[in-house]
Amino acid sequence: MALRVAVVGAGYLGQHHARIYSELQDAELAGVVDTDEKRAQEVAGKYASRAYRNYQDSLNDVDALSIAVPTSQHFEVALDCIRAGKDVLVEKPITTTVSEADELISEAAKRDRILQVGHLERYNPGVVALTRMIEEPRFLEAVRVSPFLNRCFDVDVTLDLMIHDIDIILGLVRSPVKSISAFGFSLVTEKIDEARAWLEFENGAVASLTASRIAGEKQRMLKVFQKNAYMELDYQTSTVELRSPTEPGDAEIVRPEYREPLKEELKDFIRCIGTRERPKVSGIEGRNALSVVLEINSVMERH
Repeated sequence: MALRVAVVGAGYLGQHHARIYSELQDAELAGVVDTDEKRAQEVAGKYASRAYRNYQDSLNDVDALSIAVPTSQHFEVALDCIRAGKDVLVEKPITTTVSEADELISEAAKRDRILQVGHLERYNPGVVALTRMIEEPRFLEAVRVSPFLNRCFDVDVTLDLMIHDIDIILGLVRSPVKSISAFGFSLVTEKIDEARAWLEFENGAVASLTASRIAGEKQRMLKVFQKNAYMELDYQTSTVELRSPTEPGDAEIVRPEYREPLKEELKDFIRCIGTRERPKVSGIEGRNALSVVLEINSVMERH
């Protein structure tokens, strides 16, 4: 029997959650929720689903929910849904504070509910391929920049863009962060629009991160240096270049079969609901990425 899923928030990301659930064999798009009733009806109607203005009205009709509302609402909505006994996927960042993330994790564990966080780059085929090549990374450099788009005004660029690379890097290095240096500035919004960060890990690894939403062109790159190997991932094409540091001109190009990351993420959510298995990006991974980003923000404020 297909799992009944509602999508809460029918905006930029939520509409794609709705589309994908309507396509999945093991899921049924049972509802689309948005405070803008016309928008909820528009997206629900497109996929022969039911529209709701309030997510609480949908709880008796569904088994699980995808939460794609503004970040400031993540905690309240996810907590209500978990307390109602529902499995939840909440878009990144998990919450606005670490204490809120901890409470969600605690409630989900207490009630044996799946809590997954939408760090979809984990499902990028290039990231999957790169992860298999990693042994002991020593230096990582991430660049994630975009031209200005009229969205995500409610969070800093660190929480909008950089958090993707923080999550990937934490998963690759697997060591606690020892120290953080960072700076950033606002230009077109009241939030931080461009940020640079330098992370040092307890195992000696170092990471450099750049994120901007005011760049001239879109770029999504991750470089990883480890003993006897240098890897460069292009997130946009999902390709990985593998080189030897001593023979830089001789590269092996890895081009994995393309799979839509969001679709792979939602398929994994449905699978984890069925198996009761901890997701690849559980509340704990979402909390850890949030914690590092908030510390980066704190460093920038002090400077």
